[in-house]
Amino acid sequence: MSEFRFKQFSVTQDNCGMKVSTDGVLLGAWAEPKQAKNSLDIGTGTGLLSLMLAQRFQHLSLTAIEYDPAAYACATRNVRVSPFAAQIQLRQGDITQWHTCTRFEHIVCNPPYFTSGQTARDAKRATARHAHTLTHEALLHVLAARLTPSGCADLILPITEGERLIADATQYGLHLHRQVYVHPTPSKPASRLLFTLSPTTHPLISDTLVLRDDHNHFTPAFAALTRDFYLKLP
Repeated sequence: MSEFRFKQFSVTQDNCGMKVSTDGVLLGAWAEPKQAKNSLDIGTGTGLLSLMLAQRFQHLSLTAIEYDPAAYACATRNVRVSPFAAQIQLRQGDITQWHTCTRFEHIVCNPPYFTSGQTARDAKRATARHAHTLTHEALLHVLAARLTPSGCADLILPITEGERLIADATQYGLHLHRQVYVHPTPSKPASRLLFTLSPTTHPLISDTLVLRDDHNHFTPAFAALTRDFYLKLP
């Protein structure tokens, strides 16, 4: 059994296309529901983001939706055996076909990002990584429809895809609040973009984050962000 252990919960990954990744851990540690009472996790996969947010925000009620039945089963198992099962409700299905009147004060999503070119050889991994299963246009429509007027959505994407989605977001009445350019090392260009969108306007808060130093050790900033989760960080 493939298992990734964190300080307060474990994630089994069998039959789940998108395994635990630095992207997911970054987003789960960086996302900021603030005083939100409810949060929607779109494409929960293993359930990682919901579990991380439940650990960080004990007041938060989470709804996690997953399209792939095998990944949904994996997330259900991970949530059930965690200390946070009471906070997380899981749903299986297509977010674009989910008919509900509920609006959310917070949304979190680690979206698929391959829009063209070679698809992953494994079908489940392809579903998790390729935007043909949830186009970025469809995602923006969901964010605009599901967020409360003062709500916010936290996401992570590669730089090009992230900047494109941010540019397109204005057509859906969504505005950029926060962004962090993530660099693997001090000498490498940014490879990921963490960002927050909201129906409200707000002065932009922009920052950078370097994950590892020139000796391949976690930087103090990355360690501080993820210390509550990674076992290897005291």
